[in-house]
This record gives sequence, C-alpha cells and structure tokens, in this order.
Amino acid sequence: MSFAGETKGELCRTALNRKCCTQAEAYGVLLYCNTFSGREIRIITENEAFAQRLPTLFRKAFRLSFDRLPDGEGKYSFGITDPAKLAAVSGTFGMDAGSLANHVNFAVLEEPCCRAAFLRGAFLAGGSVTDPRKAYHLELSTSHYNVSREVPALMREAGFQPKEATRKANYIAYFKQSERIEDFLTAIGAPLAAMEIMNAKLEKNLRGSVNRRVNCDAANLDKAVEAAQVQLEAIRSLEQSGQLEGLPDKLRETARLRLEHPEDTLAELAALCDPPATKSALNHRLRKLVELGQARGEGAGPGKTI
Repeated sequence: MSFAGETKGELCRTALNRKCCTQAEAYGVLLYCNTFSGREIRIITENEAFAQRLPTLFRKAFRLSFDRLPDGEGKYSFGITDPAKLAAVSGTFGMDAGSLANHVNFAVLEEPCCRAAFLRGAFLAGGSVTDPRKAYHLELSTSHYNVSREVPALMREAGFQPKEATRKANYIAYFKQSERIEDFLTAIGAPLAAMEIMNAKLEKNLRGSVNRRVNCDAANLDKAVEAAQVQLEAIRSLEQSGQLEGLPDKLRETARLRLEHPEDTLAELAALCDPPATKSALNHRLRKLVELGQARGEGAGPGKTI
C-alpha cells in the first residue's frame, strides 16, 4: 500500500463518536469529493478503508444511506440522487440544494475538534501525500472555487500556512515543508504518518551526513596516497644517489619506515618511530626528504640537513 493509502487508513481508524465532528468530517468529504450538487452526490475512491468508512459516516451524520454502493473492487463509487436525501444533507449545513455554488459554512466549524474533523474529511476525499522517502508534498484538491478560497483561510486560522495553485479545473491547497505536513497530519488524526515523515527525514539527514563523511574521507585518502607517492619517489632518488646514507639518523629512520610501510598514515608511521614521534615532527621530516629528493632531481647538490 502507498504511503497516502496507509495515511488514509490511519485516519479511518478515528472513532465517530461526537455527532458534530461526524457531520464536520462528512462536510469535508462532500466539499472535496467528485460531485456535490443539488442533483447528485458522487464519491469515488480507491482507498478500501475510506470506502468502508463512508456508509457509517453518512448514517451517523445524516441518518441516511447511499442510493448507489460499490459493486466491486478497484474504484469504489458511492452515490445519492434522491431529492429528499440531497435536501437533508444540504439542510444540515444551511445550504440551498438548488444553489449553483458551494461555500463553507463556518458556523458548523466553530469548535477546534470540528475543524480538525472537517479537514480530515477533505483529505480523505480530495487529498494526497507523497511518500516522504521521495519528496515532501501534501495537497487538498477541490473543484469548487469558493471552497478553495475559504478552506485555506480556515487552515490559516488553525495555524497552518498552505500555498495555493490551480491544476486544470481543480484548486489546490498544498504544503511542501516536512514540518508543516507533520503538523497537519497530526492535527487531523494521523500521528503515525507524521512520525513516518520524521523518521524518513532523519534517515535522509543521516545518509547525507554519512555520504559527506565518506566523500571527505575519500578525498583525504587520495591526498594521503598522492603525498606518500611523492615521498617514496624522493626517498628512492636519494637512495640511488647514495645521499640517503649521509643523512641524519632521524631522516634515515623516516625514509626506512616510509619504504617499508608505503600505505601507512602519518599517525601510523609516527607510532613506529623509536622513540615514537608526533605527526607534526614526522611530517616535517618527510617534507625535508621530499625537498632533498627534488633538489637532486633538479641537478642540485645535497643541501643542509637537520
């Protein structure tokens, strides 16, 4: 099941106890479903949990049943065309069944719990959320222009700040910030989905941190290998010219250790010195060996040593 499907499944486990909230959720469903007019209510969904919830939701909210129920799996279609039932639904929200335009009746959404239930219904009918492992995006889509202006205002009053867009004949309110999606899902009754987004974000951050560390370590390793190669070439040059034997003991020891341990780091070579040297001291000796080896390669005589 998709992340959006799991989220809607979690929302559908919310109990339908208070009548005001049950009606508010049904109101959100109606304003964001496929068709809500004076002639017909049509709700189509692919989510099985939502399809199972709808008959109970409408029975508790309006004391009525659907005229048309799904006849198979896949897309579940519910419909009401009975004029008396349509009038009862519209009257519950103070609407005229013959009105050409739908509006949000804020009077039935005065309580915070009812607003949350309304937004839950809107998301169940017309919402979607992207898998947080891919991207952060949650949206509500309605075909009603007035609703598309009024619901974002309601959301802002509740502390949310949705962005708005138009897609074909639909009006979209959406979030792209993970924190705002988490807050919205928690408010409408999907804290587990919100937690899943938090976990996905932490996993992304951790993976990014590990990748940066690996890239940094790889770059440092490349530099260390390149430096060791330069050191080896300089030491072999001094060895071939016979100059190596004339160098001070510490430089000869450093040269021997580098030849015997070409892949060791500065810290590892420093620990092999007798007595152990600091990384800084060993680095100084290696740089001196490189200077002497390069000077010989350029035709210069042996310089002063330390």
